Amino acid sequence: MKRVKYYLSTVQIKLAVLLFLCFSIGMTELKAQDSTNTAPVAKKKQFVKNTFNGNLLIDNQSVMVPIKGTFEFYIQHRFGTVSNGTTDLFGIYSGANMRLSASYVPVKNLQLGFGSTNDRMQVDGNLKYSILKQTKDKKIPVSVTFYGDAAMDTRAKNSSLPIVTTSDRFSFFSQLIIASKVCDFFSLQVSPSISYYNNVPAYTDDKGNVQPAMENQHVAISVGGKIRLSEGMSLLLNYDQPLTQHPMYNPHPNLSAALDFNTSGHDFQITFGNYGYLLQQDNNVLNQNDFTKGQYCIGFNISRLWNF
Repeated sequence: MKRVKYYLSTVQIKLAVLLFLCFSIGMTELKAQDSTNTAPVAKKKQFVKNTFNGNLLIDNQSVMVPIKGTFEFYIQHRFGTVSNGTTDLFGIYSGANMRLSASYVPVKNLQLGFGSTNDRMQVDGNLKYSILKQTKDKKIPVSVTFYGDAAMDTRAKNSSLPIVTTSDRFSFFSQLIIASKVCDFFSLQVSPSISYYNNVPAYTDDKGNVQPAMENQHVAISVGGKIRLSEGMSLLLNYDQPLTQHPMYNPHPNLSAALDFNTSGHDFQITFGNYGYLLQQDNNVLNQNDFTKGQYCIGFNISRLWNF
């Protein structure tokens, strides 16, 4: 009897070992099949943040479009030129331009805005759309945004105004904004633009014929940058170059700088440049301030945002 028991226990051990080996081989094959058939998980794109601190880059739009549900209110102000010195306290007591505007982001990557400026009582509607966003891994090296604006002169019609039909009141602006956050403290932006006026100044030539003094369409390019000085302060630089040559009244280029103070809900810029208007088509087409003659304007941009 003892021998039978020993024989049975030996058989049981051998069977257990055999089953264990078969199970191990099967699991190894299953793992090999899983590793072969399962596709690699794609990494989620991580986009660069805070290329610029806000929507405004001195006199231009930045590449930034806030997140969905952001409402933002702006106050922009440009005093007169500093060239008169203390006579008008460097333009502060001279004539000034002011613009109030607001924008909202109803859906991802799309911002809609509305504004009003005291210059010619203009009202404008605008939109901004993020086409492409820079990624942290640099596979997408730049961000690209489109900005468009349509403005209307709402002054009452009279004989002194060059307005014949309603369409004469309108001007338009479109811009492609291309930017890159080069490193943590430096961002660069290049922005070609087209401005269009339905009605332009005219003059009478020697033969008595009325001729347009300017082209209806104007092409320009802007180059701007941000240098981060500290956690909440940056230096902004910008240069705008007109490209279209007009028969008369060619606009001057713009050279500007600003100190930008930024918090989670506010952006405040103290600006210094020779643009005196506040709509971009007006600055690009109508600017007659010459920075080589010291015709700069002190100004400021203030924005306040809320998220809903």
